[in-house]
Amino acid sequence: MIPAQFDYVAPTTVDDAVRALADAGEEAKVLAGGQSLIPVLRMRLAAPTKLIDLGKVAELRGVREDGDALVIGAMTSHYDIVRDPLIADHAKLIAMATSTVADPQVRHRGTFGGSLAHADPAGDLGATALALDAEMVVHGMDGRRVIPAGEFFVDYFTTALRPGELLTEVRVPKYTGWHAHYEKFNRVAQAWSIVGVAAAVRVEGHTIQEARVGLTNMSSVPVRAAGVERALVGQEATPEAIKAAAEHAVEGTMPVADGNADAAYREHLAKVLTSRAVTAACG
Repeated sequence: MIPAQFDYVAPTTVDDAVRALADAGEEAKVLAGGQSLIPVLRMRLAAPTKLIDLGKVAELRGVREDGDALVIGAMTSHYDIVRDPLIADHAKLIAMATSTVADPQVRHRGTFGGSLAHADPAGDLGATALALDAEMVVHGMDGRRVIPAGEFFVDYFTTALRPGELLTEVRVPKYTGWHAHYEKFNRVAQAWSIVGVAAAVRVEGHTIQEARVGLTNMSSVPVRAAGVERALVGQEATPEAIKAAAEHAVEGTMPVADGNADAAYREHLAKVLTSRAVTAACG
């Protein structure tokens, strides 16, 4: 199908983009990588009056250090995320999760910030950002504000972004020396996760000192598996201890039943994949 008619603007700075969004009102849509938005437009499930393309805003791309944190521009492509040396050194869980997104074509066009702002509960990056205590930096006409990942995801395809605000960068604490793994189960290659688990651990000797675990598609928003984290800390990194901790994976979740899986099957997957992800991260 052909999208409904709309006006198009391609700002070159964040300020210009924010101004264009404010001028357009609630009928505007923001184009980042377009991998989710363009199919929606073609099916006329959305019919914005104005499309604001961020592709020419150079300041929204790239990864840099800022003290104890990494700053990831919202328009940084998945392809660049996977290959960035700073992310490999200090936040490898992000690179691992991003490498599982769709296929190479999508990873070349899709963006880190676009995926997070889309807030699909089956998307792989929300749980990763949540597990790593990321912060979302947003800009609007009222200025800049910072939203913790735990407050950013509100509901299905809904975030804490206010009308007229743009997600401009993501701040992630450095996890230098941590081990990580992202485990997902999908029905066919390149499909959305039925369940996914993002795990990062800090191990000294054979003992797990700290753990971060996030769950994909176990609720309407990404879920932090706090019970698993508590059960892992202080334990020997053995398969038995990890499997026992993974039994806590379904605490605080609200999995749905759909054409891919029922709630009970998702709960089973969450436990199994958590055990696999933590085991792989511990080596």
